[in-house]
Amino acid sequence: MSEEIKVDVTEEVTENTNFIYNFIKDDISEDGQFEGQTVHTRFPPEPNGYLHIGHCKALCIDFGMAERFNGICNLRMDDTNPAKEDTEYVDAIKQDIHWLGFDWGDRFFYGSDYFEKDYELAVELIKKGLAYVCELTPEEFKANRGDTQTPAVSPYRDRPIEENLALFEKMRNGEVEEGKMTLRAKIDLASGNFNMRDPVIYRIRFINHHRQGTKWCIFPMYDFAHPIQDALEGITHSLCSLEYEDHRPLYDWVVTNVTIPYHKPRQIEFARLGIDHTVLSKRKLRKLVEEKYVSGWDDPRMPTLCGLRRRGYTAASIRNFCDTIGVAKSSNIIEFAELERCLRDDLNLTAERTMAVINPVKLTVTNYPEGKSEVFEVENNPLDPSAGTHEITFSRNLWMEADDFLEEPIPKYKRMYPGNEVRLKGTYLVTCTGCVKDENGNVVEVLCEYDPESRGGNPADGRKVKGATLHWIDANNCVDAEVRVYDNLFNDPAPDAADKDFLACMNPDSLQVINNCKVEKEMVEIARKFDQMENRTGVNAPTFQFMRVGFFCLDNRDSSADHLVFNRSVSLKDGFKK
Repeated sequence: MSEEIKVDVTEEVTENTNFIYNFIKDDISEDGQFEGQTVHTRFPPEPNGYLHIGHCKALCIDFGMAERFNGICNLRMDDTNPAKEDTEYVDAIKQDIHWLGFDWGDRFFYGSDYFEKDYELAVELIKKGLAYVCELTPEEFKANRGDTQTPAVSPYRDRPIEENLALFEKMRNGEVEEGKMTLRAKIDLASGNFNMRDPVIYRIRFINHHRQGTKWCIFPMYDFAHPIQDALEGITHSLCSLEYEDHRPLYDWVVTNVTIPYHKPRQIEFARLGIDHTVLSKRKLRKLVEEKYVSGWDDPRMPTLCGLRRRGYTAASIRNFCDTIGVAKSSNIIEFAELERCLRDDLNLTAERTMAVINPVKLTVTNYPEGKSEVFEVENNPLDPSAGTHEITFSRNLWMEADDFLEEPIPKYKRMYPGNEVRLKGTYLVTCTGCVKDENGNVVEVLCEYDPESRGGNPADGRKVKGATLHWIDANNCVDAEVRVYDNLFNDPAPDAADKDFLACMNPDSLQVINNCKVEKEMVEIARKFDQMENRTGVNAPTFQFMRVGFFCLDNRDSSADHLVFNRSVSLKDGFKK
């Protein structure tokens, strides 16, 4: 058994280096364990659900470390547990990894590709006296296992080798009922590590496998199959999350005691990603989907990569998030606001600016001539001059945000109210003259007058304007749209805690649907082009900054040229606590 890896958890982690990087660097240096070898990692997701942001951290570490050392990374579907596995998930996982910008080339494998070899090596362990067929149930074995001081012995532990071989063959042939027998490794019942107390390495399951069909009715346990797969593929560094730290002695035991012409892989663990107001358990995420608490795996409130993509998260923002939080040995919880910050930083540099009014109320420029219209040029992105400009029109009849008007202003209110002068973005200065109300007292129209000598927002007399700059849209040159505003799916910052019912922590106001929003007419043509894409759910839909409101993207599933649907990706305000 190899010596335990000791890690200094106080080590400072920076963007350029971390304890995993340092381990690998030492391993491939002169006199290192893998001196002169190519760094070879692997990402082994189980295809029983969609990848989420927690998987993304592991994915970025596995592929990222290979990139940094000019090595290679395998993609291997860990399909040794067929209960929930499906080709739908395989395809989705591959799509998400490519979307993030990683590629495995021709190094794509299935754990089930090795079933025959797994069986062969299990037989080898039996022949060496290192495995036996046990007829105890899990409950009976646990009760019989004893504690550290007084270990107990399974009554089947000393079966003759020939009897074990015969029974194991019967298990493979389907002659033993499910749950009646298991194959256990014979290691150390007195070990302080319960994973070493004769763990199960094979169990019987009469179930259809998504690739193997009914060819197999016995399946290797992950702790047995995984180290064998790593060794067979020539993996140098098996990078995995912290819960496998106690499993490392078993990993080493397996590769030490089976016969494979290999170099021995090294397992290194890192802390899993935790995010507040989020659950990252596949079981819980599946429950949300199957019981219709969300619209699907790609619901924009879900932490899945397809859900985040549909909400407008970019691959660059997610990879930057993983780089920012670093690689740690001890678990911690990251604020969701940090993920939002990474998206905001990315979209601020790349998203086209556009006029959109979410909660519209009429704005009439009473002294502007009827039937007249002017064209103004608006920057697509003030941070990127190469992005160019686009045209907007201005007329007597406009739409403005209802929240930008108060008939009786509160202190320090600088938007629209009777007598106040404001700028309409990119056009003129206007002064509010009043409003029109319906029979219920609701404001249905705001009235103003414009200063013809203030084109571009600069008054001819040079006067200073204390009012705000407001966005608007020409009522004669806009279209309706549906806007979906998302909040945290859970009110509780720790809904994944073991002592909580995560469903009871759900936020009933996590989705707000707003109809009859007003957007620029060019959005119809943009949506029409997006409609023609073959794989629109696998890419980012066009994303925009709605001026003064936030970043929004076309919904990559529900939106169309005939019915525009925009998802709010992130607000303009940074809520992350520095």
